[in-house]
Amino acid sequence: MNESVKHWNLRRDEDGIAWLCFDKAGASTNVLSRDVMSELNDQLAGLEKDLPKAVVVCSGKKSGFVAGADIKEFTELKDADQAYEMVRAGQKVLDRLEALKCPTIALINGFALGGGLELALACRYRILNDDPKTVIGLPEVKLGIHPGFGGTVRSVQLAGPLKAMDMMLSGKNLRPKQARAIGLVDQIVPARHLERAARMMALKPPKRRQLPLQERLMNLTPARKVLAGVLEKQVAKKARRDHYPAPYAIIDLWKDYGDKPALMMEKEARSIAALFCTDTSRNLVRVFLLQDKLKALGGKTKHSFRHVHVVGAGVMGGDIAAWCALRGMNVTLQDREPKYIAPVIKRAQKLYEKKLRDPRLVQAALDRLMPDVDGRGVPDADVVIEAIYEDADAKKALFRSVEPRMKPGAILATNTSSIRLEDLRDALEKPDRLIGLHFFNPVAMMPLVEIIHTRETPREEIDKGIAFARKIDKLPLPCLSSPGFVVNRVLMPYMMEALLAGEDGVPLGVIDSAAKRFGMPMGPVELADTVGLDVALHVARILGAAYGIPVPDRLVEMVEKKRLGRKTGRGFYEWKDGKPVKPSAKDESPPQDLADRLVLPMVNEAVAVWRDGVVEDLDLLDAGIIFGTGFAPFRGGPINFARARGVADVVDSLKRLEERYGERFEPDAGWKEIAS
Repeated sequence: MNESVKHWNLRRDEDGIAWLCFDKAGASTNVLSRDVMSELNDQLAGLEKDLPKAVVVCSGKKSGFVAGADIKEFTELKDADQAYEMVRAGQKVLDRLEALKCPTIALINGFALGGGLELALACRYRILNDDPKTVIGLPEVKLGIHPGFGGTVRSVQLAGPLKAMDMMLSGKNLRPKQARAIGLVDQIVPARHLERAARMMALKPPKRRQLPLQERLMNLTPARKVLAGVLEKQVAKKARRDHYPAPYAIIDLWKDYGDKPALMMEKEARSIAALFCTDTSRNLVRVFLLQDKLKALGGKTKHSFRHVHVVGAGVMGGDIAAWCALRGMNVTLQDREPKYIAPVIKRAQKLYEKKLRDPRLVQAALDRLMPDVDGRGVPDADVVIEAIYEDADAKKALFRSVEPRMKPGAILATNTSSIRLEDLRDALEKPDRLIGLHFFNPVAMMPLVEIIHTRETPREEIDKGIAFARKIDKLPLPCLSSPGFVVNRVLMPYMMEALLAGEDGVPLGVIDSAAKRFGMPMGPVELADTVGLDVALHVARILGAAYGIPVPDRLVEMVEKKRLGRKTGRGFYEWKDGKPVKPSAKDESPPQDLADRLVLPMVNEAVAVWRDGVVEDLDLLDAGIIFGTGFAPFRGGPINFARARGVADVVDSLKRLEERYGERFEPDAGWKEIAS
């Protein structure tokens, strides 16, 4: 055995097949780091000299095939030249794999993402297992880059321009049947048959699939020019070129070089090297690593969560229950009468059909979601979540009835969005056991859960809350109990300032457009309508009392008139088919300071949250605000944005806004520590 080879194991069997197994040393998941690619190159050199009957590239990890490139290495790149050399070297290794004079087969168990899929695409054939969790994809655009190991070239050659471009531009993963339907996969077999299928294919290689004529014609220069224009318009509806240049770079690559594969490969390397050095990519990589940091909070301590009991079948409680059942929990859902639970089951079925597709899996998830009017599930529950209406006395009464029936060690949690734990815990025999599990609406889309605790909450209870959030595939953010916690506290000044600007005469459409130009996923006025103006007013009053945030008179008037936003069809906007009807803002010029007026209160409040010790880690604070509010991801979070802009400039801008609009813009005292 060659001791210098750490990551690749080569075995030749009696049929002359070489099994090249990737098992990255010291890691639970395979990623393509520099040393991995160097070793692969050496292995391929040996195979060229002593050619086997076929080569099967497989994974030694149960977790999956290859998760992609080693993203941490991206942060070490100093300039575009260094990035180009790294990418070009990787391309040449996969070119060498593609050029082997024998059949090559990628045996994909689980996921093959980014560089992992590019490795598989360099093989002549691909076999995928049919597990529901198996996915393949080229999600690099989510990191502000695009495929760099030949993916922009080979995906188009195999799937055709439109299907390949859709996959790369969206960054969406494909399930096995989708992957086979577009030609990226040759076979789908049960996991237990993977090796046998590879052996049969190696010994009797099938004829390679050819793209249909229509797909080949789309790759000719005249068609590319037309289709590229269509694709650009589609991308422009979702992302600005100056915010997210990567999807436009993918289109440009294909438009200019799509019929010249070798040249396109070299241009791919040049393009991704330039993208690596953009602020967008560096910030999106930062966000990816922050996500990993939140995931790692769960630690390695094992907790057993099998049964969740949710009290309250409203929108939040019902959707929390439905999500927990989707993630494999047995769930009992309690409310006063069955009629309150029935709508939850209907919504859950739609969610499961969208997420699971397979009717058997959908039915299994529905079977795990059980109506429980009498609350009989409480004694067996590992987690009890209260999600009734926002009234402290009602919540305390519920806790008094539930706590004596709970088993020892079970989590008792509230989903309150605004009430401090200190105002609820005195109803309990063991007040220190109460934590907050604050989910966000819509539960199925919002990845964050705030894990609320007091200064007295035992670490064990906090850790259990974090572990539960990870068990149901959510990102946990531990927060000290305080009005609004983190997300609502930071978000409310943004929404309220938008409404105050509206009262000052700035058109609402102009306000929303300014926020979207900054990079927010939704304008603050539309967001208020979407949340529900009654909910916004309720939280605004609580936070207004705690932090001096002004409550706009117009918001109060809207709620008094029962114009509550999207749910009633009328709010600040009219709503039709679930979408706001906005007056045109094309001819309106926004005030010069409008973007700062909207965004800087958020940034200022984020600093106040940190100064108050609600979250002690500035990186985790950035992560929580990105994943909880949608704060422009390409800016890397509010604190990162402030540092990139310059803390002194942010503070000076706040002072100018304070002079013009009032003391609510006063720079927080915490800026002094951040500046130092």
